[in-house]
Amino acid sequence: MPSPTSAETLPEPCFDHLRRMTDRRGVWEHALFTTPRTEHGYCTDDNARALIVMCRTPTPSPDLARIYLNFVREAQLTEGGFHNRRSAAGLWTDAIGSDDSQGRAIWAAGVASRLGPEPWMRDLGLEIFDNQQQFASPSPRANAFALLGAAEVLTTSHDNVGARRLLEQCASHIRVPDDARWPWPEVRLAYDNARLPEALLAAGPLLADGELIDTGLRLLEWLVDVETTDGHFSFTPVRGWEPGEPRPGFDQQPVEAAAMADACFRAWVLTGDAQWRTLVERAARWFVGANDADLSIYDPQTGGCGDGLGPDHINQNRGAESTLAALSALERADRVRRLDGSVAPGSGASDPGRLSFGFAF
Repeated sequence: MPSPTSAETLPEPCFDHLRRMTDRRGVWEHALFTTPRTEHGYCTDDNARALIVMCRTPTPSPDLARIYLNFVREAQLTEGGFHNRRSAAGLWTDAIGSDDSQGRAIWAAGVASRLGPEPWMRDLGLEIFDNQQQFASPSPRANAFALLGAAEVLTTSHDNVGARRLLEQCASHIRVPDDARWPWPEVRLAYDNARLPEALLAAGPLLADGELIDTGLRLLEWLVDVETTDGHFSFTPVRGWEPGEPRPGFDQQPVEAAAMADACFRAWVLTGDAQWRTLVERAARWFVGANDADLSIYDPQTGGCGDGLGPDHINQNRGAESTLAALSALERADRVRRLDGSVAPGSGASDPGRLSFGFAF
């Protein structure tokens, strides 16, 4: 697929391939080119991602949102926690999912509670969230996912005690070292990296904590600098990265671009600083050729996205995670364009209590 010029308009999200990847139970995890690999089954991770995308889009498809929401509901265990792995026959194949899948399920439930396309979806999203009584993980990333869900609930239900407790608990697990050279909470960059500063930016206004916001902005600025080359994003490769290792690294993963678009969108709404608006679009343009390989990884005709970017090629398998990452980033860029001019500079960072929660993160 040829790469577009920087002047070209970004494509709108297309949901045709997502529909192809979805059946009555949920979205299949993997694809062989464009065909679902049903033998690999489903996972809560991807159905949670799909639910978030469907709730955020300005033209939601209630039928798809219903499928993904019901998947998350069915994954929830009565004693707490969520399954992650489900077979093609609909049977759960794990006792409980990974920490990341727990966090993503909580995040998706929180988003559904605020942005579900229909009232019953919002009610069910809040029920799933409230039924999740316990969450504990040492992983900064899993805590970031769960924190983002709690932030969604608190945005509309300010007196939700469980959500506030979870927000405070998870924020305390994202510890940023006082080290200008390597301020990252982990010894190396891994995956979904921008979720960590995004979580701090989500928690700061709700806790009226300007220091959290400032830390989140500094961490995001550092990550943008590390992952930028010649005016485009050069994301952390699939095996991670730390100083001393070569850059660019491959294969680069679409989830990195989606996380960066979300984090920069949140920074833009908080500060009104135009640099963040530009970076949202830069992250979305990674999918259409503004990357180290000058290759478009997203197919605007179908809405499918390749599973990884190599130095001179694309992984042509279009699985759920990658496709949803592209749809999410394109939706963020489209939302920035629609909101442009309505975000006042300094609307959140200097005075967290003044942040308007009318924006749908």
